[in-house]
Amino acid sequence: MRRLFLALCLPLLLTFTPAPAMAFNPFEAARIDQKPDVLLPLGNEFLTEDGVRQSLTSLAAGRTMLLVPVLHRCPNICGVTLSGLMEAVNAQSFRPGRDFAIVAMSIDPKETTADAVASMQELLRRFPRLAGNIHAVTGTPKAIAAMTDALGYRYAWDKNIGQYAHIAATAVVTPKGHLSRWLYGLSPSPEDLKLALTDAGQGEIGSWSDQLLLLCYHYDPTTGQYSPIIWDALRIGGAVTVASFAGFLGMAVLRERKQRRERADG
Repeated sequence: MRRLFLALCLPLLLTFTPAPAMAFNPFEAARIDQKPDVLLPLGNEFLTEDGVRQSLTSLAAGRTMLLVPVLHRCPNICGVTLSGLMEAVNAQSFRPGRDFAIVAMSIDPKETTADAVASMQELLRRFPRLAGNIHAVTGTPKAIAAMTDALGYRYAWDKNIGQYAHIAATAVVTPKGHLSRWLYGLSPSPEDLKLALTDAGQGEIGSWSDQLLLLCYHYDPTTGQYSPIIWDALRIGGAVTVASFAGFLGMAVLRERKQRRERADG
């Protein structure tokens, strides 16, 4: 009787037993979908650290823009990301404010102007020369979602730690409002930053030598870095040379064997 009861009731119990919740996977939630050359909605207004509503178009003012998705109250990597970017900015020749704009955009609609001010104060203590040449903005859920969706910048709330899972990266935006590329990581190299600004500027900034340098480098969207194309060419050329030499040796060996057979037959 007991066995019959279990056979009848166990399937029902399993049916009504809630399935275990899937563990939060930050590597799936935080990512960047590649959208090369997408036109960004820069006309949406955000609130600057000065409490002024401005569009990103206005803040860019016709210049190339470094747009950094951040959390102004982030206890982890955001401050480090901005500091690393500023170190790269200071180590190359293009000047923020004159040649390009920098905007740190909050991805959390709950953040306020006070949060933006606090993050900028902390950053400018380390980089006082950037005063007036970098903006920290906050936005509405609609404005933030429109921008992050267009960028392909994916992030999600992790309730286990009470924070957003997000990637450290900087979007390089052309003067016409198109996404040029991403620079990944906490601290891009000054060389990669300068090449990205030169490329995004479409010839409007950068010397002839800067433009020429781009011909020797290619951009890898999976790493956000530039690598010297000359090394790739040398590797390919070397492989072709080895293959050609091997083919030549093979043909020579076959020819020699054929000649030996002909002499033997003669």
